[in-house]
Amino acid sequence: MVSMKRVAAVAAMSVLGLSACSGTDSAGSSAVPGAASGGGGDVLASAPVATAADILPGSTMEKIKKRGELIVGGSLDAPLLSQQNPATGEVEGFDADLGKALATYIIGKPKVKIVNSASETREALLSNGTVDVVFQTYTITPERAKQVAFAGPYYSSGLTIAVKKGTTGISSPQDLNGKTVIAGANTPAIPEIQKLAPQAKIITFGGDPECVQALKQDRGVAYVQDETLLVADAKKDPSIQVVGSPFTTDPYGIGLPHGDDQFKKFVNDWLTKIQSQGVWQKIWQNSLGTVVQGAAPTPPAIGSVPGS
Repeated sequence: MVSMKRVAAVAAMSVLGLSACSGTDSAGSSAVPGAASGGGGDVLASAPVATAADILPGSTMEKIKKRGELIVGGSLDAPLLSQQNPATGEVEGFDADLGKALATYIIGKPKVKIVNSASETREALLSNGTVDVVFQTYTITPERAKQVAFAGPYYSSGLTIAVKKGTTGISSPQDLNGKTVIAGANTPAIPEIQKLAPQAKIITFGGDPECVQALKQDRGVAYVQDETLLVADAKKDPSIQVVGSPFTTDPYGIGLPHGDDQFKKFVNDWLTKIQSQGVWQKIWQNSLGTVVQGAAPTPPAIGSVPGS
């Protein structure tokens, strides 16, 4: 299960100066009013806009449209997912641009306010109405679904492989057989490597920075870790690259207030449209796809995960 704490820990080494350009909302969460009001460039140029008939009277969609901005629980320091650009103030990345695309669908323009949330505050922010939605690599689980609703899943992450740039012959876990492979100590990567590449020699290190350093020092030919963490590593250090697709499943959902079935259907309908029209794929290619090799993956089927 992916926690944004892990991504944030990786990103903490980047000096973003976020405190100088962030405000605070009434709930005490860091908020960036209008920080994501534009951006996305050509990615959002073809984003669909809901018809007047889709914005039902008295609905959450109508409330958001009248307000003129979508309030999103998210991150400001997750590379390639939702990271504030210190030069422009824009929040950029896969989750951030999906939030802008949903705002475009409801309002007609990508007007978004990001409320900086954490793993332990997301449910509260939704239940007390501080945010309309959460885009934050929010893994769908039946336990969480008792507290919040989930649209989607909109993306499936999981364990994947990083190698030094230029390495060939490794694109799947089976390719690790007979090779020395790096993994974090006590991580889910170890039993998965043992299962899928039983002849691999596994060496472990205490944390992600140590594993990345070991890979760069050729102490192993590959490093297995969650894709979300590896893409952040690759963004910071172009000497490593992510290869292949995730080979375990970690489905991300869009967090919504519990009990608003009308809004959930609306968001799922929007997801269906951006996937069928290629907008979802463009957003992926413009963010995660800049460091993950290959074409955009096939989005997971909406409603395919228990709790969604």
